Parts: sequence; structure tokens; C-alpha cells
Amino acid sequence: MEKLIQLIHTSGAENWKQRCEEAFDELYSGSNPRYPQKAEKTTSLRAPGSSFESGVPFAGLIHPSNPDSGAYGGMSFVIFPIENGPCLISLVIGTQGLSPDESILGRPGHIRKVRAICAMINSQYGRGEMLAWSKQDPTRTDLDIPLNVKQIFTYYSSVFARYGKVLYGIFRPTENREATVKILKAFLDLMFEEREIKPRASFLKEYEEIQAEYFTCLFPQIKPEEVVNLLENRKYVILEGPPGTGKTRMAMQILKNDYKNNGTTIQFHPNTTYETFVGGLSPEKDASELGFHFAPKRGVLMDAAVSASHSDGKNYLLHIDEINRADLSKVLGEAIYLFEPKSEISRKVELAHDFGNPINNVLQLPDNLHILGTMNTADRSIAIVDVAVRRRFAYLKLWPQMEVVNKYSCDLMKEAFIKTISIFVEYSNEESFNLVPGHSYFLEKDTEKAKQTLKVELAPLLEEYLAQGYVASFADSIRAHLQWIESL
Repeated sequence: MEKLIQLIHTSGAENWKQRCEEAFDELYSGSNPRYPQKAEKTTSLRAPGSSFESGVPFAGLIHPSNPDSGAYGGMSFVIFPIENGPCLISLVIGTQGLSPDESILGRPGHIRKVRAICAMINSQYGRGEMLAWSKQDPTRTDLDIPLNVKQIFTYYSSVFARYGKVLYGIFRPTENREATVKILKAFLDLMFEEREIKPRASFLKEYEEIQAEYFTCLFPQIKPEEVVNLLENRKYVILEGPPGTGKTRMAMQILKNDYKNNGTTIQFHPNTTYETFVGGLSPEKDASELGFHFAPKRGVLMDAAVSASHSDGKNYLLHIDEINRADLSKVLGEAIYLFEPKSEISRKVELAHDFGNPINNVLQLPDNLHILGTMNTADRSIAIVDVAVRRRFAYLKLWPQMEVVNKYSCDLMKEAFIKTISIFVEYSNEESFNLVPGHSYFLEKDTEKAKQTLKVELAPLLEEYLAQGYVASFADSIRAHLQWIESL
């Protein structure tokens, strides 16, 4: 791959076609090629030798069914030289359209991986700058590259002017050639993987390592200390994510380990009201003819505020499990005004009743009161949290973690985890991607118990997804997976 890297980092298009043929040929031949010889048959090199004045030079690996010249279609890997800088590295849809790769380009998993690769590169090498960009939907060849992206990739304006609508993954090389090598391998590996070709045996480990790296961008790991730091800075935080990703477990660990149990846990449900959370009138027994009367009674939030104010300055945590199962707008009422983590003034709300000392008829949240909610993104039986409430909380998303499964599970569970995750990565849209089962469904070291766990815990979840129509776009893949589970 050295010749290709050198080609990319050399300005201009002198002897372009010859240099491209030599560079791309190195991928399949030479002393240590990355790809087997059969990979060459899945692509065709197109490298027209044009000048910058007469057109936009490029070199691309395209589908071999395309003609030798003229417009082509399908998925391609393309580099574009410029006069005073390195080549733009890109994934491109031919201007002739999606065919013959419509099944690849239209599959959510393809662009999901491209986005993850770009995120990996930006994270590892960007240093606060965008080096790589991916399109949300590559099939939308009617949409141009956004203006703010063009302003970052200014050297390639001539490329964008002609091909901006068909580029769906781009990278601008810098002096750091390590980044160029990483994205070259990632983009090319992905392209050949889509053609059912993997690197040669000597490169398989590196291929898997790169894949694992960008998969961490699909499923980033959130550590408890990150949550605690965010609570310190923002006070009000929500952990959201698919079922089985350990949201409640992490919240309970934080309450125990970081807050030394200085706090409390409650669970919201559809019948949670303003009166039970903030406070309101509640019946009390008396000796009257009715046998009761209504009197002000503090809710959970008031009790937490009082407990926090009596904690000698130590942080107090109110953990609200399943926070989105209640209608938060109604439950909070006017108390939503208090949930402003960086307010310059001391916020208070007047209450309709006197709740006695120390609240009386004015509610104020002490600075040492932190609130941590957990939210299941797979629960469609509840309303979406509205914008006014959402902006007052900082959100962190928990995803399934292969690291946990590797540590606590048998080989069967590892296999089941990878198969399950792969189906969602490849076929789910953005909405149903939030339903991917978490690692807790795969934590079993005994193989026989693992079979039972998959059948009585994972299978019912997937069957419920099917019944509710949540995974309609890839129902056949889910059903096939359920048949595999049943066969164990």
C-alpha cells in the first residue's frame, strides 16, 4: 500500500494513469499484498488522464460491470488529486446511479459503518478538527455536500462542484500519514467486505482490530466516572439506551460508590403525578364525619431537597428509574423552572400550599442535589420527552458492550451476541437501532444455561419487537435468528 499512500500525498496529476495503475496493483500483487488475487476481479480501475483545466482527474475502483469509459454506477473507492495538496480520499456513488450496488448502498449497515469510520478518524487524529465526513443517506444523490463541510474542505472545491452530490464518505489527508493509512485500510476493507472479500490471512488480525475500533464509535462505552463528572457540572443527567445495557445497575453503583448511599431511588410509572413527585394535597385520617381531610404533603422532590440541605454540603443523589414512563411535563409542573444547572440567579417557585418547615410555600433546589434518571429507549408505550424538559438534562447513551460479554460469558453467548448485534447494525434504521438488546441478555458462563437464557429472555424480547412492528424492515432476519435460537 506504500505506493498508494505516496500517490495520495503527492500533488498534481502528472503521469496520473500510470502511477495509479502501479499503486492500485500493489493491493493485490507484489511481495505482501493486503488482498487476495480474487479481490481484483470484483473491481475495475478507472483512472482517466485529464488535466485540471479540462476536468477533474480521479482514480477509482468501480464495479467491473461498468463500461471502460463514460458515466458509471454503483459503489466506488475514489481518490481525487489537486494541484497544491494531497488527494481527497472518498467513497462515491457513480453518477449513473446506485446500480449494480443498490442492495449495498441502500442497506443501513453500510452507511452506519462509513459514519463510524469517519467518527473514528476524527476522534483519533482530528485534534478538534474535522478530517472525515459522511453523508446521512448516500442514496440521496439529489443532495449536495453541506456548505459548512465545504468550508472545512476548501482545497477540494473543484471536486465538490462536479461530484459533491455523489460523495458519501470523504477524508482530507494531513501531514500525519498514519491517519491516511488507517482510513485507507478501513474504507478499502469495507468496500471489499461488501464484495464478500476479506484481507489475506496475514492481515486478518489488523482488519478485525480496525473494525473493532470503529465499532466502538457505534457503541461507545460510558464509564461511571464520566457520569459522576457530568453530574458535578450539570446536576441533572439522564442515562438512556436500549434494554439490558446496565443503566439502572450503573445508577445504583454510582449512588453506592460515589455518593456513599447519600440519596434515594424511586421509579416512575404512568400513574406518577405532580402531587407524588413535587407535592400536593393528600388525604389524612381524622375524627370528622368524613373520617379524613386533605392536607399538604411533601413529594419526593421536596423530601430530596430537604435531605440534601441537611447533608452538610455533601452531594445528594435522587435516582429516578424509568424516568420517561411518567409524563414529565405534568409531573414537574412549574418546578421545571428549578431545573437549570447553570442559572446565574437563585431559582425559587411559590407553591399553592404551605408544606411546613423548612419548605413552607417556597421550593428551592439546593446546589448539592443531583438528579440521575434512567430511560429505556425501547419503550414505545410512553410519550417522547418534550424539548422544554429535555434541554434541562444532560443525556448519556449506554450501548451493548462486547467487552462485558467477553469477560462474563461462554462462547455460545459471545456468538449469540455478535449475531444479534450484527443484524441490528446491518439492517435497522436509526429508530429501531435504539432497540438493539444490551449485553445483560448474554451474560452466562454455563453453555446449557445459556441456551435456556436465550430462549426465555432474548427470544421473547425479539418476538415482542416483531409483534409491535418495531423491526418490520428486517423482520425476516429477526425470524431467522429466532429459528437459530430455537435450534440450540
